[in-house]
Amino acid sequence: MAPSEATPPSAPDLADACRQARAAGFDGEPFEEDGFLRLAANLTGLESVCVAYSGGVDSTFLLRVAVGLLEDKAIGVLGSSESLDRHEHAAAMEVAQKHDLPIRVIETHEYDNPAYRRNDAQRCFHCKDELFSEVRDFARREGFAAVADGSNADDVGDFRPGLKARNRHGVRSPLLESGLCKDDIRRYSRALGLPTWDKPAAPCLSSRIPYGLEVTAAKLRQIEAAEKVLRDAGFRTVRLRHHGDVARIELPLEDLKPLLSSGRLEEITAAVKAVGFLFVTLDLEGFRSGSLNQALVLPVLGAAGGGAGSLGAEKEPPGAARASEPAPTEPGRTE
Repeated sequence: MAPSEATPPSAPDLADACRQARAAGFDGEPFEEDGFLRLAANLTGLESVCVAYSGGVDSTFLLRVAVGLLEDKAIGVLGSSESLDRHEHAAAMEVAQKHDLPIRVIETHEYDNPAYRRNDAQRCFHCKDELFSEVRDFARREGFAAVADGSNADDVGDFRPGLKARNRHGVRSPLLESGLCKDDIRRYSRALGLPTWDKPAAPCLSSRIPYGLEVTAAKLRQIEAAEKVLRDAGFRTVRLRHHGDVARIELPLEDLKPLLSSGRLEEITAAVKAVGFLFVTLDLEGFRSGSLNQALVLPVLGAAGGGAGSLGAEKEPPGAARASEPAPTEPGRTE
């Protein structure tokens, strides 16, 4: 069932959800808010669920609440593949273990798909299509009624082709269906003592490679190693954009001065070069989530008839690459 098809909880549903939430230990503020109670009602209505778990803010919170309410009828499924940063994999496992969240690790093979490696504007679709297919198969084998992901209300109107795969596989989005935005999820996560409450977003490593340039295992490992250099230097929010021989570093604007005045610039530059880059540059615009999407001419999403049901609509940005052709580039540019 797509989010637009989910029936909003009624007042009796919310009252029942409040009783179940309290019984599960979700008592007092902020867990008596309507948003949280809608989430509780939506989750208990699923009966049993596999959560596509990544260790990020959204999926960790969703899994924690699902396990609290449904107990052994909820489980997290972590997809492991070439494009997953091994640091993120280890962190996801650690959080699950510390908070007694049951998870199962499965192998996904999006990298084996030439359409994924081609890296056009639909790369995320091919990745999520593989992930949700594998999680759905796991759910069938293990007897779970539903599959859920961590999409939230802030995702409406963004360019997220991976959400087409969600719709294709009938994946539910309880956070979105409950009207919860990222700020809500961080606030509830903090109240639950989850260490992910303030975690920066961590999309897959392939998102650092400009559209139209092939995704390769070598590039992914370069990105992973170079971003580790920057994290080890004390920077939490990091993007290393891979432009062939050039590494373009994006940090939040407030981190640019500390980097330049750290006395470690030469050391950091040498370490990034050591993983295989000839040149290391610092983007003066700072960190921008999805900055490589600037290479696309984005349509206006969420227009009339939009909303939750328009997420992942079968639209491509005008000028975006089709599955059979490379993404366009400007002469002399890599994106």
